[in-house]
Amino acid sequence: MSKLELIKNGIVKENPTFVLMLGMCPTLATTTSAVNGMAMGLATMTVLICTNFVISCLKTITPDKVRIPVFVVVIATFVTVLQLLIKAFLPDIDQALGLFIPLIVVNCIILGRAEAFACKHTPLESVMDGVGIGLGFTFALTLLGMIRELLGAGSVFGCTLLPETVNILIFVLPPGAFITLGFLIAVVNKMKKA
Repeated sequence: MSKLELIKNGIVKENPTFVLMLGMCPTLATTTSAVNGMAMGLATMTVLICTNFVISCLKTITPDKVRIPVFVVVIATFVTVLQLLIKAFLPDIDQALGLFIPLIVVNCIILGRAEAFACKHTPLESVMDGVGIGLGFTFALTLLGMIRELLGAGSVFGCTLLPETVNILIFVLPPGAFITLGFLIAVVNKMKKA
């Protein structure tokens, strides 16, 4: 598989949110706005790319008995570094995402890609896979956040597009995440069949 196909695969064929249905907790909880969705997606993508690279480099020296604990330690290391950087340089994002940044450690997308791809491929291929899956996840979270923010608050990325009189409050609340995600998954499934 070429490097471009690996990226396209993560965005379209194996999109973690719309196709594989992985990482639903941050997907539903952090997408109250487009900025939050994009920030969570980019944070996850950063950890995914770094983790895939390191695990691919360590695959030949990691014994099978400790493979999963090694994966978790690598993931936790990158999440800790990322969380400290976000706290230092992006305090608003840190405030908005809160607990969901450290929870990247247990995100099944990252551990799944480490197990299914990174430990079996070259570092460059693993990085490209991380970029593709990360972009797919970021796209999904940003789109979900944009729709919820537009319908619930009348704005996108903080720019007001609709008057307050047309805001539908349910879309910025938890049930709005389920409703929006359900419709988006239905659209993706319909497009795949066409």
